[in-house]
Amino acid sequence: MDQQPQRPAMVNPLPPVIVALFFMIIGIEAAFTLGARGVFGTGAPLGWRLAAIEGYGVNSPLVQMMLDNGQYPVQHLMRFVGYLFVHGALSQAIFAAVMVLAIGKIVGEVFSGLFTLMIFIIPGVIGAFAYGAIGDAPQILIGAFPGVYGLIGGFTYLLWRKLDDMGAQSTRAFGLIGMLMGLQLIFAALFGGAPQWIADLTGFIVGFVLALLLTPGGWTRVRNKIRHE
Repeated sequence: MDQQPQRPAMVNPLPPVIVALFFMIIGIEAAFTLGARGVFGTGAPLGWRLAAIEGYGVNSPLVQMMLDNGQYPVQHLMRFVGYLFVHGALSQAIFAAVMVLAIGKIVGEVFSGLFTLMIFIIPGVIGAFAYGAIGDAPQILIGAFPGVYGLIGGFTYLLWRKLDDMGAQSTRAFGLIGMLMGLQLIFAALFGGAPQWIADLTGFIVGFVLALLLTPGGWTRVRNKIRHE
């Protein structure tokens, strides 16, 4: 029998690690939302979100306490990863999850699953630490956005490399982060609130550097670029 030619998929499959991150964010948020509506019964489920925020959020007093005492208990270190999967509202979680899918797909198609996870988690950890160490914010930091900005940093590096290979103006790759940071600073000036931009900008920088280091010849490319400018 003649084999029928296979049609190419209309949508490229998502990297498994990105799918896993998406469902972790949405699954945890679903438990909080449904629990608050009494789907799982009354009592403890109603306070799951608040308990998670208190148990996994990061703020300046916590980080300063660890730095001053030189002690880093495991239950506090767990916060620097756990906070990425705790959100304050359903809309925030959905927006973060969509950003993970959109940006993570591009990054995950270039890097391995482990490296893609690193570009999400490590910027999130360092971003939260910077938020607590540099800022003076008693407000608790929660949400996946510092990790998302890490993925944006990885995406920016890939776009910068592509533009450089094409001979185009490579600084155009930084347009997205410039726009996002500009919007954050405007909202902070108008409405105040916690300086989350510190965590997000740190996450972006760490994500960019990680992508550079994880790409064969990445550091050599950057060094040569600097020498010729």
